[in-house]
Amino acid sequence: MPRLSKSTLWISDWYKPFPRQQEFHESEAKYRLFGGAAGPGKTKALLWEAIRQAHRVSGSDSLLLRRTYPELESSLLAYFRRDVPRTLYGSYNEEKHIVTWLNGSTTRFGYCRNENDVYQYQGAEFLFIGLDELTHFTLKQWQFLTSRNRCPVPRSFACMAGASNPGNIGHAWVKALWVDHAPPPGYERPELYDERDYDFIRAKLADNPIYANDAAYHRTLEALPEHLRRAFLEGDWNVFAGQYFDVFEFGRHTVRAEALRLEPWWPRWISIDWGFQHPSAVYWHCAIPQAVTRATPQSENAFHESPVTSHESRIVTYREFVQSGLSPRMLAQGIVERSGRERISDVFLSPDAFAHRTSEASIAEQLGEVLAASGLPRPALADDDRIGGWQLMYQLLESDAWLVTENCAKLIDCLPQLVRDDRRVEDIRKVDGDDPADAARYGLVSGGRLAGVGAAPSRYGGDAVHSGQTPLRAGQPPPLNSPGAPRFVTGMPLGEQIARQISATDPTSRAIHSQRLESEARKQLRPKPLPRRR
Repeated sequence: MPRLSKSTLWISDWYKPFPRQQEFHESEAKYRLFGGAAGPGKTKALLWEAIRQAHRVSGSDSLLLRRTYPELESSLLAYFRRDVPRTLYGSYNEEKHIVTWLNGSTTRFGYCRNENDVYQYQGAEFLFIGLDELTHFTLKQWQFLTSRNRCPVPRSFACMAGASNPGNIGHAWVKALWVDHAPPPGYERPELYDERDYDFIRAKLADNPIYANDAAYHRTLEALPEHLRRAFLEGDWNVFAGQYFDVFEFGRHTVRAEALRLEPWWPRWISIDWGFQHPSAVYWHCAIPQAVTRATPQSENAFHESPVTSHESRIVTYREFVQSGLSPRMLAQGIVERSGRERISDVFLSPDAFAHRTSEASIAEQLGEVLAASGLPRPALADDDRIGGWQLMYQLLESDAWLVTENCAKLIDCLPQLVRDDRRVEDIRKVDGDDPADAARYGLVSGGRLAGVGAAPSRYGGDAVHSGQTPLRAGQPPPLNSPGAPRFVTGMPLGEQIARQISATDPTSRAIHSQRLESEARKQLRPKPLPRRR
């Protein structure tokens, strides 16, 4: 590896790493992960590692990434503008977010909002690639970026690093590679995995002297729900083991609200999970045509379509209202104000709100009085089929049939943090802070009929519309009535036949496919009636 240049040594005048940050910088592993708990200075260390690498090898290029531009702006770019002196670099292109250092090296600040945004770097060569909040990225994005991690400068050592807390969409694959030292599911060529390439520098809050004795910040983290407290305060990577919605991806399943035009005649409905000590969570949903034009930073008319429902429509969850300490009437008034003049067809409310909890009236009745006075429907009992509801949500995500607008921040934060119940793997473990997911489930299950949620013709081969089938109940598997449907034989145990036809490894996918195949088997193996005698 090339020796440090004078300019690299000069960096120490501006950046004095903490011991754990220094351990991160001195690691010689090909791929490094720095982090665990909140507050040990992960982002700052990642920024200065890119600067050190740029100064180490003259004429090299490096890349720093966040998942979205707002995250990039509020973290890496904010640190760069605040902490890096102007005398340390030659120029900074504000439009392209590229720094040119005094030795001719460059560092680019970028983001990969959508899954395929990594391909904008195809053909590029980067001595160093750093991903801040690595668990916000997918395994496919990481694997593609490793192919861009190369440098033609002699004696240079191309490497990558990530900084992250536990949790979010990439938790499982990041934990597998760095914490468990094993290739994760979906890893190409697992026989080529070498754990010596992966170095995990575990850091906790106490490793940052600035926050180590900050009692106020400690109290803030202690007050978090248990799973978040264990993740952010203790850096516990096991807290999100068994992540349920491992298919959820920011960019694929999310969309900017202003990029969607929701026509007033499209069906709309509201779902509510009532709470007082716990927050009440309210979501607005709309059934939209299958083809949606979504503006993205790369293309103003990016066409995105997925034929996933029996009526060729899908669901967008487009508004969020989550707040605790509201009385039923105050909550209803908040819903009225946010609904404006929209035509809402149904309001689905959690079943517990229909019990009489006060001498005055039930929660549902109090909500209904205010809603009805403003022209909105009175609440209807939401379907509380938990397992079927979670499976339906999983199916909709897997098939790109459900979009969530980015202003529904609490729901987007909540979904990747949900994990399976150890005692019942088809269900989700109840934790503080899961109210947005429950409210969304009520909306997708109970309101799904408005969008015709059912079989996915293109995915499973059947056409539910033209075959006269009705939309499916929550979690019910799509029918298999196409020429390519599986066939079953007598004489072999049905369980073995089903097991042979399921390739999925995820428990939810396996359960869904198993239900689907059992239903098809019953139809195929049903005894044929004897012909009538004439």
